[in-house]
Amino acid sequence: MPAYTRGTSNNIIVGAAAFFICDTTLDADVFTDYPFVSTESYKSTLSANSFWTNVGYTMNGLEMQFQPDFGEVAVDQVLDVAKLYKQGMQVNVATAFAEATLENLLYALAFADDQLTGTKSTSAGRRLNLSAGELGECPVERAIAAVGPGTGDCDSSGNVERIYVGYRALSIENVTVSAKRDEPSMFEVSFRLLPEDTSGAYGKIVDRTHTAS
Repeated sequence: MPAYTRGTSNNIIVGAAAFFICDTTLDADVFTDYPFVSTESYKSTLSANSFWTNVGYTMNGLEMQFQPDFGEVAVDQVLDVAKLYKQGMQVNVATAFAEATLENLLYALAFADDQLTGTKSTSAGRRLNLSAGELGECPVERAIAAVGPGTGDCDSSGNVERIYVGYRALSIENVTVSAKRDEPSMFEVSFRLLPEDTSGAYGKIVDRTHTAS
């Protein structure tokens, strides 16, 4: 039998993740469409692909919440419930975009890309059309990914990463745009993940090691 140990400190994860948003939704073939490269971090892989956008600095970290919903069966002979059954599931990802760009605001508001026009460096400027949309309009879903520190030996921790991927993500909570004297302007955003059609999965979490220095 294995000997008792207090735990493995190498498996404690501390550190921020880089957050990316894809122009489209994805499916279970995400790592076939955007494959790993053994000699580089997945952050570099996604940054080099035009379909993915790095939102830049974030605040308050990244939180992924799994919210199961259970129904109850009560019987006469037991004071508590006799059985629980799973009747629903929600998965949410929350973060805050610290870079208050119009591009990040578009993602936070779940607007279509055509709502953002123009060029910032011109006198006419770059414009985000704040439209309420139309009745029956389909919400804009995008895939999301985050690449952060993973578990593993401290000596090689720079080459160990954990990747979080959501196939279908939709921003559904209130978004506040502010300009304050003593606080940075940032966009707090909560993405509701939806299962993709083929596998019924919300996404993947992957631990990997690459050889880049």
